[in-house]
Amino acid sequence: MHLTLLESPDWKDYELIDSGDGLKLERFGPYRFVRPEAQAIWKRALPEPTWRAVDAVFQPTGEESGGHWAFTNPSATQKPLQEKWAMAYAPIKFWAMTTPGRHLGVFPELAAHWDWYAGLISQANRPIKVLNLFGYTGLASLIAAHAGATVTHLDASKKSVAWAHENQLLSGLQNKPIRWIVDDALKFVEREARRGAFYDGIILDPPKFGRGPKGEIWEVYPSLPNLLTACRSILSPSPLFLALTMYAVRASGVHLHQTITEMMQPYHGQTDAGELVMREKSAGRLLSHAVYARWQPA
Repeated sequence: MHLTLLESPDWKDYELIDSGDGLKLERFGPYRFVRPEAQAIWKRALPEPTWRAVDAVFQPTGEESGGHWAFTNPSATQKPLQEKWAMAYAPIKFWAMTTPGRHLGVFPELAAHWDWYAGLISQANRPIKVLNLFGYTGLASLIAAHAGATVTHLDASKKSVAWAHENQLLSGLQNKPIRWIVDDALKFVEREARRGAFYDGIILDPPKFGRGPKGEIWEVYPSLPNLLTACRSILSPSPLFLALTMYAVRASGVHLHQTITEMMQPYHGQTDAGELVMREKSAGRLLSHAVYARWQPA
């Protein structure tokens, strides 16, 4: 088994400027932010004035992922931070904004997966149906649709799905075949199985903890095995890909590799696994954001 570090080097609207002392300094479009990053256990490479010249700092509370943004005015010549602003990656555009959960509407490290999906879909030479579970603001869905897939996008948050639909309009992809669904992931997949629906590609970016629209409880370790079993029942006879990414959990690429390899055993293919990383502009250090495993035909 070989584990891989996947980078996303093609960003123009995002930059990991520096990290260290439990923090990371980033640029999203024209704005700079400081967010907590527990894994940045080294010292910062850039001086303190650079770290102070930012538009907002996320200040966590004792709750996991809880906290608030402290907004600053780094210079009189810089535009004040907008409520939302447009960003782009390759063929898609999307809205970014600060949220109470410290995120800004995009996980930049996932671009390594987006490029992979797009390549497989565009080279498939057949109709491809993709299911994006836990789809958040829809960037993977838009990438897949732009590449030629028919996409079903699902998230338990009505607000996130509305945000994703706004990103579709901003990208000029309103004529692409995307279904936007607010539902519990497991319940939806089980219904799709009963209906005899099949998908050629499945994207899974589950949270550590969450709630469905009707209060359904999601806890990644007890819930994920059942979801993966259900997903296997809706795979087409000739699946194109399956990707699983996990954040903020005590898991490893080894465990995900074994899980996905066993899940996809009936099919002739290969699994790769490892970590999604971003490289600092300051010192070139790699910061790991998530572990992943993904499968494709041999």
